[in-house]
Parts: sequence; structure tokens; C-alpha cells
Amino acid sequence: MFALVIMSGVIGGCAEGPAVLQLQGDTMGTTWHVTVVDAPADITSAELQQGIEVQLEAVNRSMSTYLAESEISRFNALGIASWFDTSPDFFRVLTTALDVGRKSDGAYDITVGPLIALWGFGPSGDIEVLPEEDAITAALARVGQTRLELDQSKRSVMKQVDLSMDFSSLAKGYAVDKVAQWLADNQVNRFLVEVGGEMRMSGMSAREDLWRIAIEQPDSSTRSMAVALRLTDVAVATSGDYRNYFELDGQRFSHSIDSRTGYPVTHDLVSVTVVHAHAMLADAWATALIILGTERAMAVAEAQRLAVYFINRTEEGYSHSHSSSFSAYLEQADLESDHSAGNET
Repeated sequence: MFALVIMSGVIGGCAEGPAVLQLQGDTMGTTWHVTVVDAPADITSAELQQGIEVQLEAVNRSMSTYLAESEISRFNALGIASWFDTSPDFFRVLTTALDVGRKSDGAYDITVGPLIALWGFGPSGDIEVLPEEDAITAALARVGQTRLELDQSKRSVMKQVDLSMDFSSLAKGYAVDKVAQWLADNQVNRFLVEVGGEMRMSGMSAREDLWRIAIEQPDSSTRSMAVALRLTDVAVATSGDYRNYFELDGQRFSHSIDSRTGYPVTHDLVSVTVVHAHAMLADAWATALIILGTERAMAVAEAQRLAVYFINRTEEGYSHSHSSSFSAYLEQADLESDHSAGNET
């Protein structure tokens, strides 16, 4: 269940509108959907489906921790102080993750896996008792992306301690970017790509206006809309803790784990939406900012000039705020709403 929703009508044109293709499938343990408007006449829907699947499979073969022969699995199985040569795509994702980690004060960390598993959010499933302090300390000894050493000239990486990487916080976004690039390379200019809830739009929708996206209100019992956006030529990703948490002994524990402390975050920031030119960076930054909490996340968003929308849980319900760069998208939504009022199709 995604925190970003394609609003009703976004992929449905008028009766005499442009041709619309809707393609879909499974990948990376989730689903993907692509909407193409006015595809070139010399490319069939079967060719589009195949081309998209080739892009997604390449990312999956490289970055899935569930495939024993993937690049990331082979690196994770490697011993300490051994150089590992990577593909260009893998190295790009890795260096992006390290950069977001540095710019987020270490809140974002692709080696956080041992802590995620310890708190019951990994493959082993739920826990019945809270982790002991000694167990958290032991897990922290195997966490820290600053303990990775890179050789830029050779696109190689080496671990200085026994740790493993997990790209789940940005690989889906990267897959969206790869599909979007492949579509553009094949002269498909109007599309919406979605993989596991991460999205990227290009050109106008079938309605001949901007693509319409809704950010969900962070309520696990309903699917109400917090705010509607109208976007194009950007990517958007949301991170939230309201559908992935557990309660034990009367306490609520988020799946967002702060790798600096070893504990789930406890602040009231429950949803972060990032609009960015690239889905990979929107994906990674949404994860990083929700760990930081509102005050620090807002400061980082302003410093990095990120377009971010925040939702906080309050005693009365929810409060909303946004970075200055996000204002343009809200203003555009208001303008589009005024322009299309009474003209729904």
C-alpha cells in the first residue's frame, strides 16, 4: 500500500483523447506500473513491456539481496579487506547512497541491515521481546557506511569491518530512473513510471494537463488524501512509518532505524515526501529525512534545496509543513485546480 496515489482520472483520457497504454508487472518483491501516452507508432506495447522488463531485471540482478548471485549479495558474502569490482550502475547507486549519508549527518546508512533485523523488520520477521543493549551494541559494530573504502578509478569497494549493504532504500527509485531513461531514449515522451510506490512523470497526462498525484494522510486505518499535487518532468517518493511498525508492551516501534543510535526513531514525524529530478535521490532523501525528525530534516532540506513535504502526528491529528522549494508544487496544484474546475473528464 503506497503513500503516493495516482489520482482518479490521471491515466484515463477523454473519449477522444490520446492513446493510452497501461503496462504492469512484478519486480524486486513489489509491483511496477507504467502509463504511456501517445507512444510512437513504430513501437508496440509488447516491445515496450519487454524493454521495461529488461531494465528492471538488470537492476534486480545487480541489487537484490534475495538473489545469491547478485552484485550486492556477492559483496556481502566477501571477506574483510578484499576489493570488489562493481558495474557502473552499482557504483552510481553506491556513491549516491554515501553522499546522502554524509549530507544527512549519518542518519541515512545502507549498512543498517543488522539493526533492522534485530528490531524485527528483516527477513526473520517479528520479535517477541525487545533487543538487549548488548545485542544493539553488537549490531552497531557491523553498521556504518563510513567503514566502506572506495577506489573511484576502478569502481571498486572494500569493507573495513564485517558489514553488508542493502540498497532497498534507493534501488526502486533507481529502477524508475532507468525505465524513464529507456522510454525517453525510445522517443516516448509522455509517461508515468511507478515501481513500489516511487514515481517519475514526463510530459502531459492523457488529460493534456499535469499528472495528478495525491499524498496519503498517514493513517493506517484509512486511505484519505493529505494533499494533491500536479507534476511533470520530476520524480516523487514518500517515506512513512504508519504502515510498517509494531507495538510491544504498549510502545510503538517504527521501522525507521537510526543507525547512529541503534534504536527506532521516536519523534512525531510520520511522513516525508520528496520531489526531485531523479527518483533515486527522492527515494533516498525521503528515508534520510524521516530518520532526522522535523527540525533537523527541515534544516537539511533547506541547505540542500530539496522540495519536501512533512506530516507530523499531533494530539489533535496531523500537522503539515514543507520546505521553501516545495511551495512551487503547491502553487502549481492550486493553479491547475482553478484552471480545470468544472472541466473534469
